[in-house]
Amino acid sequence: MTLSARLSAIAIALLLAAAGFSPSHAQAPGQDKTLTVFAAASMKNALDDVSKAYTDKSKVKVVASYAASSALAKQMEQGAPADIFVSADTDWMDYVAKKNLIKDGTRSDLLGNSIVLIAPKDSKVTHVDIKPGFDLAGLAGDGRVTTGDVAAVPVGKYAKAALEKLGAWDKAAPKFAMAESVRAALALVARGEAVLGIVYATDAAVEPGVKVVGTFPADSHPPIIYPVAATKDAKPEARDYLGFLHTRAAQTIFERYGFSYLQKATQ
Repeated sequence: MTLSARLSAIAIALLLAAAGFSPSHAQAPGQDKTLTVFAAASMKNALDDVSKAYTDKSKVKVVASYAASSALAKQMEQGAPADIFVSADTDWMDYVAKKNLIKDGTRSDLLGNSIVLIAPKDSKVTHVDIKPGFDLAGLAGDGRVTTGDVAAVPVGKYAKAALEKLGAWDKAAPKFAMAESVRAALALVARGEAVLGIVYATDAAVEPGVKVVGTFPADSHPPIIYPVAATKDAKPEARDYLGFLHTRAAQTIFERYGFSYLQKATQ
């Protein structure tokens, strides 16, 4: 290319930039719209499918970041950009609300879940009757038990509350290996690095390397609730995404993965 041709190309590029044009602006309407969702790790499989259905309908891309609700809330507090937050408990949603990080009038309780005791697929443990006085420490023997960090991660908080109510916590506590998220705990059991674990029923259902050996009574721990809200600085499309989470199409997907749906679905 000659010098004059290069100068002409540069001039045209500058004119296009001044007019607000760029390769991304040349895309079809909606293709450059993206929503960022911060969601509890336990939601990954279901929410990926829900978000894909939403993108197919709206042409708005959804990028999800999955981690423990506690970690996501702290990231938001430190300024990490997100449009939607879905927590695995009400405590962490309350936390970001008090920090003025979510938009008024957008919060709702979306899903419910349960917690279960799991073991590696080839474990000799087959059925545990989880009731007051059950011996979790004895079941673990010389092995480790895992769940999310009981001081912060929702699944761990639910697990500790249940074990305390059932009288099994004090004896079993020294055997616990705390994980950074429920999916991290699930992986420890699947790899045989922990002989037992406490995770959500929905997590156990998507991991072929584990089996459910017992279910915790619903009244042994606080209700497991997943609240959702738009963040304070969410893009306008966030409200449409929230609306989609309340449709029958979304309900069908969530229930297929084992979540209970707490909303009255629309459409």
